[in-house]
Amino acid sequence: METPGSQSSLHRANLERVVRAVRMAGSLTQAEIARTTGLSAATVSNIVRELKDAGTVEVTPTSSGGRRARAVSLSADAGIVVGVDFGHSHLRVAVGNLAHAVLAEDAEPIDVDASAEQGFDRAEQLVRRLVGESGISPAKVIGIGLGVPGPIDMETGVLGSTAILPGWVGTNPRDELTARMGVPVYVDNDANLGALGEQVWGAGHGARDLAYIKVASGVGAGLVINGQIYRGPGGTAGEIGHITLDESGPVCRCGNRGCLETFTAARYVLPLLHSSHGTDLTMARVVRLAGEGDPGCRRVIADIGRHIGSGVASLCNLLNPSRVVLGGDLAEAGDLVLGPVRDSVARYAIPSAARQLKVLPGELDSRAEVLGALALVLNEMGDTTLVDAAASAVA
Repeated sequence: METPGSQSSLHRANLERVVRAVRMAGSLTQAEIARTTGLSAATVSNIVRELKDAGTVEVTPTSSGGRRARAVSLSADAGIVVGVDFGHSHLRVAVGNLAHAVLAEDAEPIDVDASAEQGFDRAEQLVRRLVGESGISPAKVIGIGLGVPGPIDMETGVLGSTAILPGWVGTNPRDELTARMGVPVYVDNDANLGALGEQVWGAGHGARDLAYIKVASGVGAGLVINGQIYRGPGGTAGEIGHITLDESGPVCRCGNRGCLETFTAARYVLPLLHSSHGTDLTMARVVRLAGEGDPGCRRVIADIGRHIGSGVASLCNLLNPSRVVLGGDLAEAGDLVLGPVRDSVARYAIPSAARQLKVLPGELDSRAEVLGALALVLNEMGDTTLVDAAASAVA
């Protein structure tokens, strides 16, 4: 039994700090580990040697600032994680290792009106197929991240009201997938996972404070504060789509009038173009036509950007993020949408907050949420198993 403050408890705490730093970053040099953890270079060197001897980490030659260095990452044998993303009309699954490498990935169309049981049947089949294709034993799966397009009660795991998967309301996706796969499952909404994905692999890399804005059938924001997703006590933080822009505006699905969503989400915006462009429009097609010079589509995209910018300005004034990443189909519009967003931020945000803010397009496209599901497992899984294995190996 370890006594608090003893040498053994201090050593274990240092092991956990190093393992966590490497797990969160994917790969770090020993100098970067020292800066991240606050440990001395000598202590880091000894711990890395111990973890390497135990098979917990791998060390490979690299360079940093033109000098030779050693990159430390978690061993490929330490385990694999799985990401599952349910969207409006798709199911996407990715398999990755603890060094942040994606080993297998695929997507399938799904019927949004299908039952939750049918959806999980499809998910289980796809997960098992991709794990098999990765060439790694299913016993190596240590956790699954699950993304759903709706609010999740973080205490019970129950899915709340969602307009995208209405047949799923009241279900518990976390418990359902846990029962099927026999490993811990971590669940969150798609906007939060998009934020995690872009933070680890995309346009938000390196940012400790950022907002990921996703505009699709609805409008949501994933908020990263001091490096961690902020969900709020009820799991509903980031509902930027329900900021009121016009109290006399259209009635929103939430019951209020003039929400940001009623000026930006596809269900409200696409009808503006039906008389001139037909009723089979999608947001992706509007973005493509706008890029080709279509004046009506360009105007709609610019208006969406202006309204999003008003919501982003409110976020700036409240939270002062350093980066805002725009995801979904709109990110493909580039400066056609980002220019108006930046103009609105400059007009409505506090000048000091606006000056510090970068507004960027997402880099991961439709992969942001499933990669965020992988990152969710890496964030939540803890280090006990990895540290115990290392400690027992050198005992």
